[in-house]
Amino acid sequence: MYNLPFDKPGRFWRGNLHSHSTLSDGVDTPAAICAAYREAGYDFLSLTDHFMEKYAYPIADTLAYRTDNFTTILGAELHTGQIGNGTVWHILAVGLPADFAIPSAGESGPQIAQRAMAAGAFVAAAHPSWYALSEADVLSLGHIHAVEIFNGIAGGDNDRADSWPLLNVLLDRGYRYFACAADDAHRKPGYTDFCEGWVQVKAEENSPDPLLAALKAGHFYSSTGPEIHDVQIVPGKSVTVRCSPAVRLFVTGSNRQSRHAWGDGLTEATFDISAINSPYLRVTVRDGQGKRAWTNPIWFA
Repeated sequence: MYNLPFDKPGRFWRGNLHSHSTLSDGVDTPAAICAAYREAGYDFLSLTDHFMEKYAYPIADTLAYRTDNFTTILGAELHTGQIGNGTVWHILAVGLPADFAIPSAGESGPQIAQRAMAAGAFVAAAHPSWYALSEADVLSLGHIHAVEIFNGIAGGDNDRADSWPLLNVLLDRGYRYFACAADDAHRKPGYTDFCEGWVQVKAEENSPDPLLAALKAGHFYSSTGPEIHDVQIVPGKSVTVRCSPAVRLFVTGSNRQSRHAWGDGLTEATFDISAINSPYLRVTVRDGQGKRAWTNPIWFA
């Protein structure tokens, strides 16, 4: 019920959906960045180099870096056309075919996003706050899967890692998107973009097809540190959250409606939602270091 991942079969797999290598403007080779995430304990990685003419439109072949306990998903960050403020589009596409065609003359951001969707990719609006993406920009992309609500490199570049404010407005207007966190790792000196944000995907196997199916179904949560172990809902009555030790837990709905609990080492709380009038809720866990984890929006109809 409510598309939560916690009762789905399989286990959680930790992955980064957004990273760059020397095939575009990253510091590490594809082999090195895959090794770095594998050694950091990640289960999977999508290497999403900039799909641009100046880099010869790369889709990194990472198949050779898969192991028995680490997999890769082919992807790219797509750029064509302009957003409303005149800057180029940044569209995250995870699960592209290796022969995904380069942009045609005059192809727009919304057009390439829909082409990536049709090719089987999980598609997200990348780092909206970093580039001041507007609500209209996101809506113009059509029915994409997600909005990137945390982006590690943006936090070190212009202090705009958090894109929840934009997604909150879209949710309040009834638009349904998942929420994903990512590093956007380039590994450049002076940036904090490695192991900063990730997704925990519930799937039966750590291989591309099951992971992609789970991402598209919303069977994941996002984190910069804490773990969410379970969320149980009694419709119109309560939400119970279990998590790794935290100092504050939130259940948030439309406008400013919310419930919260606090305490040192808090690992479980039950919230009375009988007076909350919202078509959706989401859960946030905040730990003692200020790190957060977020469920996807939970819609009631």
